Amino acid sequence: MAENTKIEWCDHSWNPWIGCTKVGPGCDHCYAETLSRARLGVVWGPGQERRRTKPANWAKPHKWNREARAFAEANGGRKQRVFCASLADVFDNGVDPAWRRDLFDLIAATPNLDWLLVTKRIGNVAKMLAEIGIDHLPPHVWLGITVVNQAEADRDIPKLREAPATIRFLSIEPMLGAVVLRSEWLAELDWVICGGESGPGARPMHPDWARSLRDQCADAGVPFLFKQVGEWLHEDQLGWWPYGDDAIESCRWADGFYRVGKKAAGRLLDGVEHNGYPHA
Repeated sequence: MAENTKIEWCDHSWNPWIGCTKVGPGCDHCYAETLSRARLGVVWGPGQERRRTKPANWAKPHKWNREARAFAEANGGRKQRVFCASLADVFDNGVDPAWRRDLFDLIAATPNLDWLLVTKRIGNVAKMLAEIGIDHLPPHVWLGITVVNQAEADRDIPKLREAPATIRFLSIEPMLGAVVLRSEWLAELDWVICGGESGPGARPMHPDWARSLRDQCADAGVPFLFKQVGEWLHEDQLGWWPYGDDAIESCRWADGFYRVGKKAAGRLLDGVEHNGYPHA
């Protein structure tokens, strides 16, 4: 399953297989699980079958790889970014290692693309790569982890630092609490993505958490991308609200937050759109 995506930080989202298991608080309201079950009939969870996507889907990255020169000429020389996998986790224990071998063969055959792998299972990376004969990810693979709070940062960022990758990044989304990044972590990070939660059951993200992260990255010279505010807009962000007082009064309110929806809340942090990327 591949598509030109609405995700702000990539050009394509592409799935070698579909299905996963929830492993943390960031997974509580997972859009991918809902989409997989409702549209594709794939049930998530331990022991559930992961569904490999069709050969026609696996052919699409080869097409993008062939088109790379034209894309680069039209986009300042950069490569297309492929988010793999939006409806799965490459390092999921429930995946056949042979499928993972096929995926990394495909990645090796498409060096004109930048492959973005985001995992919640960073502890699996080195051993699962070793199982298929890989001791270091190629430079056109960016390895990221999902971190939603300080506890996950303390647990998983040290593992990311040890991972066999050239480009390492954080996806702090949904941001469920303040996160302080140690200086030694920032020195080895190439990119930080941040965003609030959207969809049914979304939890608010206080803008102070995002501001702190923005400032930490700026001080360390780490590219920062603010993906979205999420469903909830805090009252101290209303100065950037473009729809007028009448519209805001119709929104539900709790603890200083207005539920205005993802689209209306937008991507601005204190009136600024942040679109930092690493130099690949």
